[in-house]
Amino acid sequence: MKRSPFDRLAFVIAIWFGCGKVPIAPGTAGTLGALPLYLIVRPHGVAAVGATALALTLVGIWAASRVALATGQKDPQIVVIDEVAGVHLTWMAAPPSVQGVAAGFVLFRLFDQLKPFPARAAERLPGGYGIVLDDVFAGIWGAIVLLALRHLEVIH
Repeated sequence: MKRSPFDRLAFVIAIWFGCGKVPIAPGTAGTLGALPLYLIVRPHGVAAVGATALALTLVGIWAASRVALATGQKDPQIVVIDEVAGVHLTWMAAPPSVQGVAAGFVLFRLFDQLKPFPARAAERLPGGYGIVLDDVFAGIWGAIVLLALRHLEVIH
């Protein structure tokens, strides 16, 4: 089947410029692939990171839905825009330091794997909503823990 230009754009976004094609741990690759965008946006403040996370979530739902439909899979492993959106939510709470970004990365990946409430429930939503929103909730959990660690002055 021939893909439309919108389908091709959806694939580029959903696999985050090739990160989703990494054969081992594409979710981790997608999370790492989010770092350049974060480094560009972070100097403009936490609100800019939040706006970026929101935009990634909305565009990600669209792109993930199209890729899922085109591949016939409920949650294609190549889709990593969900990790990109989710980790930006966690990084909203990170101090602008190497330690903060690294802690945010680890916490997001942990919660992405554990899928605490309501992430597991969100995963059952249809199409791109289920693909993306579980990682959004993992990102929120990561942000909550990161804020607690900052409050306890464990991370600076």
